Amino acid sequence: MENKEHQKEKIVSFLPTGDYYYEKAIKALEKEQIDKAYKYLKRAEELSPDDVRVLTQYGLLEIEAQNYEHAYELIHTAYSLEPSNSEIVFLLADVSGCLGLMRDAKKYAEQYLAQEPDGIYALDAYEILDFVEYEENIAEDVDEQDAEKLIGQEKARRFMEQGDFQKAIEVLEQLIEKFPDAWPAYNNLSLAYFYIGEAEQAHALLKHVLRENHGNLHALCNLAVFAYYERQEEELKGLMALLKKIQPYEWENRYKLGATLALIGEYETAYKWLRSMHKRGYEGDPGFYYWLAQSAYFSKQEDIAKAAWQALLALDPSKEGLEPWHTQSLATEEHSLEKNRELIIEKINSSYTSDRLFGFFMLKHSPHKQEIVAHPKWIDIEQYNEVEKLCLAYALGHEFQMETASEKSFVRFLQVAEKLFAVHGDLSFTAASALQLWFSIGEIALRANYAFKNPVAIAAAIDYMLQSALGENITKKQCAENYCVGVATLTKYMNELLTFVPTKAE
Repeated sequence: MENKEHQKEKIVSFLPTGDYYYEKAIKALEKEQIDKAYKYLKRAEELSPDDVRVLTQYGLLEIEAQNYEHAYELIHTAYSLEPSNSEIVFLLADVSGCLGLMRDAKKYAEQYLAQEPDGIYALDAYEILDFVEYEENIAEDVDEQDAEKLIGQEKARRFMEQGDFQKAIEVLEQLIEKFPDAWPAYNNLSLAYFYIGEAEQAHALLKHVLRENHGNLHALCNLAVFAYYERQEEELKGLMALLKKIQPYEWENRYKLGATLALIGEYETAYKWLRSMHKRGYEGDPGFYYWLAQSAYFSKQEDIAKAAWQALLALDPSKEGLEPWHTQSLATEEHSLEKNRELIIEKINSSYTSDRLFGFFMLKHSPHKQEIVAHPKWIDIEQYNEVEKLCLAYALGHEFQMETASEKSFVRFLQVAEKLFAVHGDLSFTAASALQLWFSIGEIALRANYAFKNPVAIAAAIDYMLQSALGENITKKQCAENYCVGVATLTKYMNELLTFVPTKAE
């Protein structure tokens, strides 16, 4: 028992660097473990966004996966850091051709051949030039503009995914200043402003789009999302009536409409549009499969929902634990869940990271803690990732020194859970559902380097989001009072947290 406890007390705060994940990715590639390599490179890029090796290798994997827009953004960033690197120059020519940016493909292929006339990619570069020549109509000015718009949109999307809305806003504002009719940039800029609590500015941007580009579906959908989260029932009702009449032909518009309807709970109509794409062979991004699974599940199409969720996990394993049917299973479990030994054991041995984090939190408050920790098979430190190890250390009473920004962020992440637990008093169904939601969303936020600056307000936002989703008759004011925070503060943090739930940006 003492050895077991001693082993646990040795757990310390360990946050690996981008270089660490890059090396793990290379080893995974040597073993042809592509999924693992992709996961490691994604993490490496988050930690070391200016590492040319990481950007190049990640870009190569994205080219192979035919995710050309993201590959272009990664490789172009690497090129801006090392413009004389011949391999990067060739890759930029290659991915430009894949995107139909013929002028760029020609320019970078010629640049590569000037640098490496007998290089290993020389024959491929000549093939690119032949292909460009074959494509007789090269609209040079259009290509330049398309490339610039593509880079800007992709950078902004990545910043938004990482929760860095200020950087996304800077990129998008520069884009619309140069291209005043870049409507997708306006729409995404409105989302970024909404997520930082600047609702008035977000609405103004969408109204500008609708004045200048009548009937813009993405702007209408964003207005509906804003009305939904602001609980503007009459406005939402009018927008819903309009959106249900729209019959989009293009897949991009069907996707946006379906995802929006699913987000606001109009599952059957959402399922109609998303399933129509799926049946015709559409192979979407993770967001598409997320909303297809959500709309299918709540439309009583469980087989389609589960198949869609498997497709999502194949593209983005980090979404484990966010299944629409996952939280509902808590309803049948024991009232005070921290006393349910079998449930805690099940959670800490789950294949889902969010479950394990939830299990360790219950372990901290459980009367069965010593029994579970002492068992030789119930806890296996070697199988846990760094966040899980930190949560286990927290459950075992480890004292965090709060010396680094990462450690402060992690402690505040757990303070949110503690506040939810304190307000509810015990792990009842509602409290457990809120915590399950928190560990699912919070774990994603933690990996995105979110600061968790106000744990109490974040807890209030999570509680309100859950109770609203469950159809509970609660207002923002009531929920804010439960946590002694202001309504505006609750709204601010709710909007920030929304970015860590899959949404569709243009």
